[in-house]
Amino acid sequence: MVPSSNDHAGVATTARPIEKRLEMSRRSFMQFCATLATTLGLPKGAEAAVQQAMEAAKRPSVIWLHFQECTGCTESMLRAEHPTLEKLILDVISLDYHETLFAAAGHQVEAARNAAMAANKGKYLLVVEGAIPTRDGGVYCKVGNKTAIELTRECAEHAAAVIAIGSCASWGGMPSTDPNPTGAVGVNKIIDKPVVTIPGCPPNPYNFLATVVHFLTFGSLPPVDHLNRPLFAYSRLVHENCERRAHFDAGRFALQFGDDGHRKGYCLYKLGCKGPETYANCPTVLFGDAGAGTWPVGCGHPCIGCTEEGVGFTKPIHMLAKVKNVEPPAMYPGLHESQGQGATLGSAAVLAGVAGAAAGAGAVLARNLGKQHAEAEANTDKSEV
Repeated sequence: MVPSSNDHAGVATTARPIEKRLEMSRRSFMQFCATLATTLGLPKGAEAAVQQAMEAAKRPSVIWLHFQECTGCTESMLRAEHPTLEKLILDVISLDYHETLFAAAGHQVEAARNAAMAANKGKYLLVVEGAIPTRDGGVYCKVGNKTAIELTRECAEHAAAVIAIGSCASWGGMPSTDPNPTGAVGVNKIIDKPVVTIPGCPPNPYNFLATVVHFLTFGSLPPVDHLNRPLFAYSRLVHENCERRAHFDAGRFALQFGDDGHRKGYCLYKLGCKGPETYANCPTVLFGDAGAGTWPVGCGHPCIGCTEEGVGFTKPIHMLAKVKNVEPPAMYPGLHESQGQGATLGSAAVLAGVAGAAAGAGAVLARNLGKQHAEAEANTDKSEV
């Protein structure tokens, strides 16, 4: 079973400096706090508040529910590196209930959930992963003989905040696509409390971590957009920060997978990339801590718009995106169309020679005209005398 806040090394743990518990140097810990503050869009100097909160605040109890999903959000969390998962769940938060990560099963884990909720009433964070089926009374997903609807409402009642992680929990995701046989919906459709949504399939784990750290620091969840997505992660279009954006602006597009443009890293818009209508920080935060290019478009696949309801899992991959800022003109030539040829060195030399000859001829003509004018003036003066 995942250790609760009371199980993890007790008083001795709280007495140890956090950089020791996270196995970081003091410098690395300060950089970590500064990075989180920057990610959240906090003003200069806010890293001190983040540092203080992480050092002094009690780790929040987290109840993590699983419903209709592929566990991809949890798998993404397992690959976090700053900090690693075990540091996250033992030293930043207290993960008191998580069906995938529990070693125990059955009545033992349900008892742990009830105990954590009772001990942290009004203070724990509820995280929901997966869509919630509502058809036929919600019988298509049960845990501990309770439907997903019952469990979510029970756990949300005394939660300090509710976070929907992944597209499925945020707005239904893949399970809610037509014909949606189970009536799958997002968390916000079945409870009355505000729900912060962190969509993505999967979302970047650092979007979740930064959201939790904001809660630790300020006692509230970060500012959100009209879809309750944190602004620090979902306020900019994927298209705006894409490394292929320059090719879009220049009219260079891959037209088929594996063609010359695709191999050269041209824009994937004409292959159905939904980046121009999708809000997310994928191109800036990346995935897996494996270096540059570790996100779908960087790897050569169009963005499918998984953070946008009505785009991801709804629009076919090949369908062109509705560009929300500027659309490429239709007159841009394709890769195999004739685009003309610039001046070669030889042609430039010939042109320069012609231009030089013309300039020389003009100078001679002007000089001759000048002489003729001077002679005419002299003859006029003589006649007057």
